[in-house]
Amino acid sequence: MPLVLGPFVTAGTLGAQRNADSEPHPYETNELDPFGVGLILAGVLALLFRRRAPVPAAAVVGAVTLLYFLRAYAYGPFPLLPTVALIALVGAGHRVSAWAGTYLGLAGFTAVSWWIGVGPALRGQGEALFPVERPTLVGSTITLLWTVAVLAVAELVRIQSERAAEAAGKRREQERRRASEERLQIARELHDVLAHNISMINVQAGVALHLMDEQPEPAGSAAARTALAAIKEASKEALTEMRSVIGVLRNQGESAPRSPTAGLDRLDDLLGRARTAGLKVHAEIDLPEGASLPAGPDLAAFRIVQESLTNITRHAGPGPVNAWVRIAYGEREISIRVDDDGRGAPLLHEDSGGSGLHGMRERVAALGGVFSAGPRPGGGFRVAATLPLDGPERAEDEAR
Repeated sequence: MPLVLGPFVTAGTLGAQRNADSEPHPYETNELDPFGVGLILAGVLALLFRRRAPVPAAAVVGAVTLLYFLRAYAYGPFPLLPTVALIALVGAGHRVSAWAGTYLGLAGFTAVSWWIGVGPALRGQGEALFPVERPTLVGSTITLLWTVAVLAVAELVRIQSERAAEAAGKRREQERRRASEERLQIARELHDVLAHNISMINVQAGVALHLMDEQPEPAGSAAARTALAAIKEASKEALTEMRSVIGVLRNQGESAPRSPTAGLDRLDDLLGRARTAGLKVHAEIDLPEGASLPAGPDLAAFRIVQESLTNITRHAGPGPVNAWVRIAYGEREISIRVDDDGRGAPLLHEDSGGSGLHGMRERVAALGGVFSAGPRPGGGFRVAATLPLDGPERAEDEAR
């Protein structure tokens, strides 16, 4: 912009000079000589540094403006130079410098022009180096109002810039938060999908190897075949869910994923795989027939049961191990509790490197629910969660 202002101000001042010469005027103005052009160029060059050094740039433009007006050149568009300098100075945060410097400069210009100012008889005769007009009440009032207007515009520009910067910062923060939440959600989904099915595969593979080594008879072969069939089913399920997660990632711009999302309607398959892995699973499901759960609580409930059974398989110790899955549907919430009577080492703490409990806690917290996990009275471990069915709607209301 400063490079455009130079030719524009110069040409505009020459035009204003011609108009002043062609029309009667109580005071004559100085012709725009090389010194005047040099002042315009000095102000334009100073504006080039208005962002990197706003205070020195504004000071140079202020000095140039005082000299220009004291030389009594035609105004034309020259006031654009101090206007741009003040807007840049206020926008950079130097508000006190802008207001104080402007009014000190205005007071100094008024005092000097009153001291050395000339009247109509001496204007245009070339006898004064600074043939500035002696200030009048009307002229001083107009100059003061113009200065206030320029500073007010500068403040408005600053406010708009700060609001725009704040809005941009909020958008960036929301984008970072959304990206972080998406990464956490993807990590939880992948952990739940892989951990459960790989654990089942690991257990059944160990059973099959043991049977093939210790019981090569037909009975052992039949049991090994059952274990291998369970491995095949678990690996198939893992591949299916992996494709579902990857499909969601690939189709983020579409209205809905192409693969079904896991939910409590697949709970029987999940419990069946856990029983195949050697757990004695007892289920108490209190879900009204035809009841429809919101997608968030439905998926979270399924994943909590899945991760809990995975942890029992890993950490409950030697069998036989019993697991009790209890799901109760309320008017405004759904309760999930998974107990076991395992005699192995206590379940891993959340700070031990495992992410199962941490992931479940995050799921529940995201829906505004309550989560707890710890040793069960009498031995074993308990995972319990309560999920509000109106969690997503309540979160949207709070956001509004």
